[in-house]
Amino acid sequence: MIKTLDLFAPNEKGVVKSVGGEGRIKRRLFDMGITPGAEITMRKKAPLGDPIEVTLRGYELTLRKTEAVCVTMEV
Repeated sequence: MIKTLDLFAPNEKGVVKSVGGEGRIKRRLFDMGITPGAEITMRKKAPLGDPIEVTLRGYELTLRKTEAVCVTMEV
């Protein structure tokens, strides 16, 4: 199943299929290690859905919802 990272529920895992967005946002995501093939686990979601905390490559990372929308995942 394919969906964006912002739609994940806590403790849900997936693999990055593609990273979209404008040049600045896309570059920022790549710099943080969000690249195709990386496995991401959703850790926590704020009450209003922004920000979200994920585990990626052995570390915790906090993303804005606008950034998470750009990450296409396969569950």
